[in-house]
Amino acid sequence: MTARYHINVFYSEEDGGFIAEVPDLDGVSAFGDTPSEAVAEVEQVIDLWIDAAEKAGRTIPEPRYTRLLSS
Repeated sequence: MTARYHINVFYSEEDGGFIAEVPDLDGVSAFGDTPSEAVAEVEQVIDLWIDAAEKAGRTIPEPRYTRLLSS
């Protein structure tokens, strides 16, 4: 399910590393020393967030953001 959600990745001077966040899922973010490490971490957080939401009977939001494709 993680591949469906858009992930923003940016460098944080304050944290000294990369932050990956998922706009569709409140509070879902992760840190990494590299962009790919941050993405790998946030993909795990997405899975945990979805599992917890399902167990709590919460609605799982549909992805609102889509990747732009160019030709």
